[in-house]
Amino acid sequence: MTIQYSTTHRTNNVADISTQAGTTAYLLIYTGAAPANCAASATGTLLASLPMSNPIGTTSSGVLTMSAITSEAASATGTAGYWRICTSSAGTTCVAQGTVGTSGADLNFPSVSFTSGETISVSSFTITANGA
Repeated sequence: MTIQYSTTHRTNNVADISTQAGTTAYLLIYTGAAPANCAASATGTLLASLPMSNPIGTTSSGVLTMSAITSEAASATGTAGYWRICTSSAGTTCVAQGTVGTSGADLNFPSVSFTSGETISVSSFTITANGA
C-alpha cells in the first residue's frame, strides 16, 4: 500500500518550501539533468534567473501555488532541463528542484529551447505534495 498523509501534513510540507525560500527567492532554470538532490551543486548552464514574489506562493490542500514570478531575459542559449527554487540568485541554497519540459514535466514551457536575450515567463506554477 502507498503511504498516505493527511491534508494538513501535505499542506505543511509544501508551505515549508515557501518558508525555506525566504524573502529573496529565485527560480533558476538550467540545462541538462537535475543533480541527485538539492544539496548537490547545480550542473549544466544557467539559462534564466527569475525573481519570485515574497512570499513565493500560497498553500491549500497540499498544493503550493506560486505567486507572480518576474519575467527575465535568458542569460544563455540552451535546452532547459531542470529548475531550482533557491534562496537567492546565487543558487547556493536550493530548496526544491524538478524537471522542465513541454508537457508532463514539473514545469512546462511551450519550448525548452531558450535563446540568450529572449524573455522567459512563467504564467503558472504549482507544487503538489505526494501522499494524498
